[in-house]
Amino acid sequence: MQEGCTVNRTVKYIAKKWTLLILLELYKGEGHRRRFSELGRCLGGITPKVLSARLKELDCEGLIEKRVDESSSPVRTEYALTESGQEIVDIIKDIKRWALKWKITNIECECKDCSECVL
Repeated sequence: MQEGCTVNRTVKYIAKKWTLLILLELYKGEGHRRRFSELGRCLGGITPKVLSARLKELDCEGLIEKRVDESSSPVRTEYALTESGQEIVDIIKDIKRWALKWKITNIECECKDCSECVL
């Protein structure tokens, strides 16, 4: 595949392990945002080092933004989906619909929006 290919360039950061799941967990959060510790709890199995790296990458790509509230004690840091990040959640939902049609039977999942999923 050519280095300049749009799909190739996009897949380099979207296809990394945990990336889509992080975006989906942010989508589930109130106001499409969560704290680092919340993400870690929701994504059982991800290490803090990998979570931190993915969040930095997603921030650099403009899919999320880091928000720091220094007026609280301790300082409160949250990560929120940007408009671009919210649009990619629609693509994640399209992947879900494709999987339910062609690959996976999961009636419970079919009946829920991804924001309601706690699995």
